[in-house]
Amino acid sequence: MVNFERFSLSNGLRVIVHPDTSTPMAVVNVMYDVGAKDEDPNKTGFAHLFEHLMFGGSINIPVYDEPLQMAGGENNAYTTNDLTNYYIQLPAENLETAFWLESDRMLSLAFTENSLEVQRKVVCEEFKEHYLNKPYGEVWLKLRDLAYEVHPYRWMTIGKELSHIENAQLQDVRNFFFKHYRPVNAILVVAGNVTVEQVRTLAEKWFGPIENGEKYLRQLPEEPKQTRAKKLEIQAEVPLDALYKCWHIYSRLDHRYYVSDLITEVLGGGGSSRLFQSLVKEKRLFSNIECYHFGTTDAGLLTIEGKLVKGVKMEDAEAAINVELEKMKQEKVSEAELQKVKNKTESMIAFEDMSLMNRANSLAYYELLGDASLMNTELDRYNKVTVEDVQQLSNEIFTEENSSTIWYLAKN
Repeated sequence: MVNFERFSLSNGLRVIVHPDTSTPMAVVNVMYDVGAKDEDPNKTGFAHLFEHLMFGGSINIPVYDEPLQMAGGENNAYTTNDLTNYYIQLPAENLETAFWLESDRMLSLAFTENSLEVQRKVVCEEFKEHYLNKPYGEVWLKLRDLAYEVHPYRWMTIGKELSHIENAQLQDVRNFFFKHYRPVNAILVVAGNVTVEQVRTLAEKWFGPIENGEKYLRQLPEEPKQTRAKKLEIQAEVPLDALYKCWHIYSRLDHRYYVSDLITEVLGGGGSSRLFQSLVKEKRLFSNIECYHFGTTDAGLLTIEGKLVKGVKMEDAEAAINVELEKMKQEKVSEAELQKVKNKTESMIAFEDMSLMNRANSLAYYELLGDASLMNTELDRYNKVTVEDVQQLSNEIFTEENSSTIWYLAKN
């Protein structure tokens, strides 16, 4: 059970405090309710560009890392399709340094042509290195675009295409910042060797004077139900043929999300999973195979991907996957198999909760979903999943018309 208290400032900033006196450290986590799905389809990659710009200096602090290092702290950030998260860990006695740094970033970035140019180059290089020049790197650029018709999950966090970042103008960037990175769209979590009163005082002092901004209200297009199988073949200079196949699943707060998560564990959760045992060890069709999903807030994708053993035909590999999926549909998994993946999930949650930084991040995320206390009931939702649920959902999602497939073929 993770204990916390919450309050809000008059500018709309939600503050959550999780005291833990067993550590000399503190974590300050600021989560903004903006991700790649909130971008203009013709100007993508901005949320991720901001993750870089946020380290390029703010209005009163030209170099972000120096004062933090002097206070014995470390920091990082990440952006997803759903959110943007910044976090600092430092000795609790230097807590105010983190408030000073994060509040100045929220107040305003130092927008200059120079900082934009520097970060633009960094992001463009990242795009080329990871998505254009790396073997199989473009798969998710193509697969998302194939699977989604209208929902903005159809592009990745890095952006839909390189030109969007190359052509980003300073005014575009400024507009995006003042639309999304405001107190009213943010959640501040402070965890560690702190008191609620101490955090309240510091939050009022450093964040209180920042103008609230306008509450951002999402109006994203809803992805229609997929009614036909989609397929794409790509030929490229890669070492092995690879198969990628995905199916639409449910949103993060739907009870079927938890069923889907356990299905990925039954099928692809490590060496004892069904796909690995059958298709890698016994039949030797794949050199490796995985089953996973992205944990997205809106309805996401469950994916199976694998690299084929040289000489294996793509048709045979795909047919063998279908046999395993058919078993999931025809026969209930055993109570013991389901309990095994529930136990694994429980130990993963317990392991993550050991880290102060993970606890702070989780509290912010569940608050973003609607209520931080959901963090304490997550395990109950997994435990309620039955073998009947697994069979029923397998029949619902693993249909050919709900699938999008890429055959990624090595050029001779």
